[in-house]
Amino acid sequence: MISPQRARVLELFAEGRRHYKLMDFPKALQAFTEALRVDPEDGPSKVYYVRCKHYIDNPPPEDWDGVFVMTTK
Repeated sequence: MISPQRARVLELFAEGRRHYKLMDFPKALQAFTEALRVDPEDGPSKVYYVRCKHYIDNPPPEDWDGVFVMTTK
């Protein structure tokens, strides 16, 4: 069984992913931010938080398939 804290992080992460796939990056960022408030060490939320900030500043093309392409190493 998972803790209530972990369950909340998973719920917020799933919400963030839904918005992310719909290219609603500000709403996705809100969900990932909230997940990180609950668990600041949640790795997946950290990754998507950074990606959302990137896409808010650099929107992907309309035909974006959800894949994040790294441009630096």
